[in-house]
Amino acid sequence: MNYKDCVLCNKKCHINREKSIGPCGANSKLFIARAALHYWEEPIISGENGSGTIFFSHCNLKCIFCQNREISSNGLGKEISIERLSDIMVELQGKGANNINLVTPTHYLPSILEGIILSKEKGLSIPIVYNTSTYENIDILKELDGKIDIYLPDLKYYDNNLGKKYSKVDNYFEVATNIIAEMYKQVGKPMIKKGIMKKGVIVRVLVLPGHVDDSKKIIKYLYDTYKDNIYISIMNQYTPVIETKYDNLNRTLNEEEYNEVVNYALDLGVEKAFIQEGETMKESFIPDFNFDGV
Repeated sequence: MNYKDCVLCNKKCHINREKSIGPCGANSKLFIARAALHYWEEPIISGENGSGTIFFSHCNLKCIFCQNREISSNGLGKEISIERLSDIMVELQGKGANNINLVTPTHYLPSILEGIILSKEKGLSIPIVYNTSTYENIDILKELDGKIDIYLPDLKYYDNNLGKKYSKVDNYFEVATNIIAEMYKQVGKPMIKKGIMKKGVIVRVLVLPGHVDDSKKIIKYLYDTYKDNIYISIMNQYTPVIETKYDNLNRTLNEEEYNEVVNYALDLGVEKAFIQEGETMKESFIPDFNFDGV
């Protein structure tokens, strides 16, 4: 696992990121845009104390509708050392964080893993959350076995044509579902203590406007495959941040669309799920990337 011949994600670009940048937009230097307690993740992640989220700059997927495009596509961030990363993790623990939540970590994995080792030497003891868009290289993911406690992957598309259309990647569904299977193999069934997850998998399904049927197919696949051995987070918070050529992506999700997906999940028998109610459709879930905690 290195930056010199980069195969950290499923794009497997083989670029020497010590001399150039990959399709993710990153070189080998570590950039982050925010490190702070975050209270708007799933309840078993954030709890009352908050999740210690670290938002990494750049992204290996670059969906055209990304609400965090300021950092994922535009590269907003501040360079830090691995030593500083380890200190940030310990500082977040000191603030009462329930976990360390690594947001879009894939393209920085060599640095992050070094940071985790250093932070544990400094006393880090809370769970590590791997929060990703799920276009991973499975061989790299296998190297995370025993190092990650909670996996928080997206499952964005059932229809690979949507993956090509909105994220410019091939075979998204096959890649992502194989990755989720490996994640489940590593951490197993949910372990919850005092209302906070210590181990397990939560798969996020962001319902896109105009693509209710795709979300239903994703949920059916997840429930048929894992039953209630994972959590499914059904999200209504889609936020258009730029004008696209697709009319459906230029609006928010409407209540009828979201309720149709939730009711479908209930009819299937899904019990371990999170839903977002009412006013969350009107709220912004875009953090302020002001280098807080960096």
